[in-house]
Amino acid sequence: MRLRNIPRAESTIQVHPAVIKRPDAQKGCWRQVFGNINPVHIEIGMGKGSFLLNMAAMNPEINFVGIERYTSVLLRAVERYDTDGFNELQNIRFICMDARNIDEVFANNEVEKIYLNFSDPWPKARHAKRRLTSIDFLRRYEKILAPGGQIEFKTDNTALFNFSLEQIKEAGWTLGNYTYDLHHHEILNQNNIMTEYEIKFSAKGNPINKLIAVRK
Repeated sequence: MRLRNIPRAESTIQVHPAVIKRPDAQKGCWRQVFGNINPVHIEIGMGKGSFLLNMAAMNPEINFVGIERYTSVLLRAVERYDTDGFNELQNIRFICMDARNIDEVFANNEVEKIYLNFSDPWPKARHAKRRLTSIDFLRRYEKILAPGGQIEFKTDNTALFNFSLEQIKEAGWTLGNYTYDLHHHEILNQNNIMTEYEIKFSAKGNPINKLIAVRK
């Protein structure tokens, strides 16, 4: 599906105080950006921001950075931030960037956790390296995650989920808890915050897959 361009997106993002304009300049300095020593969690491909905003509201002791590639999608997140009562939060920032450059923005051991929610499955085999749970991306995450750092991944796409399980094992990461039916898993569903896609797919009766992986 073609992404609809919103003309005002670029100009709005450029002046929004919660959007980091030169994220590469903050590499190694993210705790200074937030003005505290709290752990940093990031969501890659945050979409309209519902998950990240609610996580930030529920966990003021954690700093959250939302990453979105497309300005028209990020616009929706910052508009929600402004209008839905989240703009008083001090523990959230946004970046517009390609996740392939993630290790140019965060330093070694600077991130405690990465959230991947309903990522693009890139179903064609020749595009496998573009999947956010591929070994190529896991190697990038290894550079920025602290020892014991984690990835939490949710998707309704079982083929992508199985691929992710294989890639995590092949990369030498530790596979923690996982399930093919999140909403009926007593442990993993505790305090689960649903994304826009999760609400949509669950309403159709689609089971949601989730895994937690720990960097090697």
